[in-house]
Order: sequence, then C-alpha cells, then structure tokens
Amino acid sequence: MKSIIKIILLAVVTGLMFTSCKKDKPDALPFYDTGSAPVLTASVGSVAPAPADSNSTVLSLTWTDPKYATDSNRVKYVIQIDSAGQNFDNPYTKQITATRSASFMAKDLNAVLVGFGFNFGVSYGVDIRVVSSYANNNDQKVSNTVTLQATPYVVPPKVQIPAARTLFLVGGATAGGWGNPVPTPAQQFTMIDTVTYEGVFYLSGGGQYLMLPVNGSWDEKYALDDNTVAGINQGGEFGYYSNANNTIYNDNFPGPSDNGMYKIRVDFQNGRFTVTPEKVFSLLRVAGDYQGWSPATAPALASPNADGVYEGYVNVPAGGTYAFKLTSQPDWGGTNYGNGGPGTLSTSGGDLVFPSGAGYYKINANTNNNTWSATPTTWGVVGSFTQWGSGPDIPLTYDAGSGSFTSAPVVITGNENFKFRANNDWPINLGDNGRDGSLEQDGGDMPITAGTYTFTLYLNNAGYYTYKVIRN
Repeated sequence: MKSIIKIILLAVVTGLMFTSCKKDKPDALPFYDTGSAPVLTASVGSVAPAPADSNSTVLSLTWTDPKYATDSNRVKYVIQIDSAGQNFDNPYTKQITATRSASFMAKDLNAVLVGFGFNFGVSYGVDIRVVSSYANNNDQKVSNTVTLQATPYVVPPKVQIPAARTLFLVGGATAGGWGNPVPTPAQQFTMIDTVTYEGVFYLSGGGQYLMLPVNGSWDEKYALDDNTVAGINQGGEFGYYSNANNTIYNDNFPGPSDNGMYKIRVDFQNGRFTVTPEKVFSLLRVAGDYQGWSPATAPALASPNADGVYEGYVNVPAGGTYAFKLTSQPDWGGTNYGNGGPGTLSTSGGDLVFPSGAGYYKINANTNNNTWSATPTTWGVVGSFTQWGSGPDIPLTYDAGSGSFTSAPVVITGNENFKFRANNDWPINLGDNGRDGSLEQDGGDMPITAGTYTFTLYLNNAGYYTYKVIRN
C-alpha cells in the first residue's frame, strides 16, 4: 500500500514540473507587415473661391489604404500643404485618424494661403501630400504630391477700405500742412494689396495728421478713437469716419516727437497702423528777435543725416533788430551758436544778424567747421515754357499762413518741363529726382502737360522740400 501511494505522489510531482516548464517558455511575438505608400487624389486642380464661399467646401482629399497590419482605426495620417517647390520644409499640417479623406472649407484653406504670405487675388502653386504611419509614428509612408493652383481672397476687413483704392496724408505734421488737396506723390500712399497701404513720409515733430481716401475732400477720413492712448503715435487701432455716417473715430493721429522720415503702414484687414522711423533729423532752432527769442516756436535748420551739416529756410518779417542765434534744443539749455566773426559760428559769440533785414532766407550752418551763411531769396517757376530763363520766371508769392509759395494760374500749351529756382538764377534751383515728390538741389526736371495750373512750393520743412501742381 505504501508503494502505491509513493507511485501516485511521484506522478503528481512530475506532472507539476512539466507544467511549470511550459509556463516559463515565452509566447512568439506577433509580426506585422510594413504598409505601402498611400495614393493621394484631390477633388479639383485649382481653387479660387470668393468671400461668399467662406463656409463652403472647396477642396476634398482622398487617399488609398496603406494596408498596415493593424486595425485601420489606429492608423494616423498627416496632411502636409506647402508652397510649390519648397519640399515641405515648413508645411501647414493637419492630422487625421481612422479615415482616409479630408475636406477644407474656403475660409480654412484661405487662412493657410494667407499664412504663406500670398497676395490676395493672385494664383499660386500649392503642393499637398499625406504621410501615413502607425499611431506611434512607426513605418511612415509618404504619398505622391498633388499640386494645385490656389488663389487667396480678401475676407471682409475690419475697417472700410478706400473705395477708389487711394490714400493720402494730410495735417500739420506733414510737409503740405492742412492744405487740401495735398502734394502728390509726396503725401500719397502706395497700395501694397487691396487691404494694405504703405509710404515713407516727412513728419515734423509734435504735429498731427489724418488719412484721406480722396485727395481734396474732407467728407471721409481715417482717424483715431482716442489720441491720448500711450504710444499711439507709434501705431495702434484706427477707424473710418464720414460726414454721412458719423462714428467715434474723430481724433487726429499724433505725429512723432522728432522731425524726420517715417514709414507708415496701414492695415485695413486688422484695423491697425504702424509708424516706424526711417531717418530722424538733427535740428538747430533759429530763435531771434523776429519771433520773440523763443526756441520752442522757432523755425529750424535740419541735418537729415545728423552729420553736423544743416540747412533750412526762414521767413523774417520787417521790424526789430534782425538778431538771432542757433540752438540745439527747443530751449536755451543746449548748445547755442552765435557770431564768431564773418561767416563763422561761436558758442561764446554774440548775436548773429540777418544780413539784409526782412526777407525769406536760405540758411546753411556747419557745426563741424563752425561756418554759416544766409542768402535772401525770392522764388519762381522756370521751364521750357519760359525758355529756361531766357524769358522771365513765373513769380511765386509767399503766404505766411501756410508757409508756402504759390503762383497765379499759368497756361501751359504743350508737353513741357519745369523746375523751381531762387532769384531768377541757377545757384539755388530745385528739381525732383525719382519723381517721388521731394525736391533736391539741382534735381531733375518735372514734366507737365497742356492745361492751366497753379504751382505751390513748400520750403518750410527743414531738410525736406516738396511741391504740388493743381490743374485749374
């Protein structure tokens, strides 16, 4: 009996040992075949929606099954869109899971195109592909590339755009002052696209300005809600105002604190503007008996390159001693220049004197070698219609209120050219290099066609001179 029990126990133990050995042996890992590159198809070859299509589907993408060895619900797809030929270096991406199709509404595709920096209304090539993989990004397969033509459209802008696609600058901070119409092209913006305008303009420190969609009209303008907001002279939100539809936007734009050339960019899409200095002028104030010895309100000479070489024009009315000094600040706390002897400056000298009493003077000063000069001037228009000086120049009359010179109406009988010059002679003559509206010494001739015109010359903005010609 004991022997039988021993045999039974031995059998049980042996069976348990074999069972334990089987559990310790690992199961074989599953094997998954690699997938194949999906084949992408687009529903259209070109897309050019209108704003009214914003909520409509304009592009559908489908692609074939990459046949991964897993549940299709666990396959990941990444759609990549980029400018044609950019090799998807910095693409827009959209992730899709468990389905082999995607659709884009016009507004979503438009946002992608605008994000690439594409101009509105211009057709561009766009590359699209799909990258498939397992959920953990393993075994990535890249589809074929589909190229289509896509044209972004302008979504309704935040601020009403100029109907005539023009924009002008006017105001006390500008070269032409508050006179309207304004000098062009000196105070006309360039249209970058239908919702963006830009220009580089002369602005005088401490002045104000507005933007006009129509040159010569005050019926519409672009202005600010509140021009006391900190930093608003460098940029911010703006709005539209019209006499027919009054709004809150009725404050002038405050100009910069310093005279110079400034780039103004106007974004109607987002209702914002920016002001960036391009070149800030150095100034010398011409303070004297003729204006109450007040540097803060005195006209100035300017050094556009801030290199110590200054120039400007000053109107001196009759009366007084005609004495003055040059000062580097709008007060007497800076560097003050007086008489250092004939044609020279001194920081310890007495008063300078306008040599011919009352008059309109061109003043030059050089603080590097401490020299100066003052030349009295009268101004006129000279051109092919005056035989370039063989006949009398067309006289210009000074208006102290606007600080400008203006002619009587002039009849031009054909295609002619003209310039401005002082004292019926050529040492001081101004023309327009580059046809940008700014005048330079010995600059290029300005063309004019047949008609009756009024000429206006602005010399009261030191370091920047301009003009306008109005057909009567």
